[in-house]
Amino acid sequence: MSKIKTASVHIRIKEDTKKQAEAILEELGISRTVAIEMFYRQIILNNGIPFEVAIPNASKSREELTSEEFDKMMKVAVKQVEKGQTTPVEEVFEELYQGVK
Repeated sequence: MSKIKTASVHIRIKEDTKKQAEAILEELGISRTVAIEMFYRQIILNNGIPFEVAIPNASKSREELTSEEFDKMMKVAVKQVEKGQTTPVEEVFEELYQGVK
């Protein structure tokens, strides 16, 4: 039986990004190695990045969103709140007003 050759991939990413992603992978029961292997296999299957890489258009207003889009957005927001991924409203407005001055 022949041995499968393996290779190493070394990357540097923001610590917070790594922690958030690995917490999700842990919930899914998927190791970091398996997740990266899956990503690489999808690149091969799609002959490119397996998702759209684009600068998103300006956010849609509530009236422009379909019910499905709105529900999806709200589910993401709820998960962010549950994980403590929030910013105090005072900080948000302070940042917004800095751009206006």
